[in-house]
Amino acid sequence: MDMNRVKQILSSPGNVRVEYHGVSVWIESCDEGNGIANVHDITNPDETVEVKVAELEEI
Repeated sequence: MDMNRVKQILSSPGNVRVEYHGVSVWIESCDEGNGIANVHDITNPDETVEVKVAELEEI
């Protein structure tokens, strides 16, 4: 995925399905300068991790 799409998803009022290595995730925020997004597994909202935006996949 690219950073522009991540920003679109963040500003979207709807739910967009996104996966990180086959796990459904929710994007919390992004760091455009570093190409990083903060995401959490939709089944575990208490644990947020930083991942490379390029490793996210819209499904």
